[in-house]
Amino acid sequence: METIIQPSIFFGHGNPMNALSTNGYTKAWQRIGRDIPRPKAILSISAHWYVAGSRVTVSTSPKTIHDFGGFPPELYRVQYPAPGDPILARHVQKLLAPQEVAFDGEWGLDHGTWSVLRHVYPHADIPVIQLSIDATLDADVHFEIGKKLAPLRDEGILILGSGNLVHNLHTYKWEINNMEPYDWAMRFENSVKEKLIVSDYNSLIVYDAFGQDARLSVPTPEHYLPLLYVIATQQKGERIRFPVEGIEGGSISMLSVQVG
Repeated sequence: METIIQPSIFFGHGNPMNALSTNGYTKAWQRIGRDIPRPKAILSISAHWYVAGSRVTVSTSPKTIHDFGGFPPELYRVQYPAPGDPILARHVQKLLAPQEVAFDGEWGLDHGTWSVLRHVYPHADIPVIQLSIDATLDADVHFEIGKKLAPLRDEGILILGSGNLVHNLHTYKWEINNMEPYDWAMRFENSVKEKLIVSDYNSLIVYDAFGQDARLSVPTPEHYLPLLYVIATQQKGERIRFPVEGIEGGSISMLSVQVG
């Protein structure tokens, strides 16, 4: 059977409660799962595995990690029992050579991965592995890692980045429904979208050049960096789409960015 090239998708995952919610964002995630070709497996790069060093999960049955606090008990009962894929993990390790990538049998699927996939592929029947974000590397190196991962798309592997383009919890308004986005959040998101449309990779890598808007929108890099992995896989002539848009609580962008 012919292998269909997979897209790469960056998801703005937002509040962990989206895992249990039915809203405009989660309905859009469900549509993505119905609309794109069914992948053979998924490689996820999540903001919530941001550690020193590069690691890839090798468990055949990765655990569901509830890496948050202060939420209702039902959220901690959620399980996403997707199988792992040690063969794919070894393939990723070889693709990224000579960079050292360690096998990790302890980490599983954090909420950056399963809170989205619970809607995209609710049956948890597609193998999933995670690649850590090495906190010691600069943004341009993360982009180069994404370029090395690009061949996976031709092999039927969905490359999934999970974070938030704008992620400032210090200004997030938990208690206000339909909070209007902060001006700086809107400006930064719009500036990034403009650069994405014209494939201006350098501006997206050196995002702090956006000044104060970037400093407020990306106070720490881990929620932004998964976007670089995704856009690095773009092939010549491929368009960028935004299948999900919106800003929660004034300062959490729910933008999804689809390559291919």
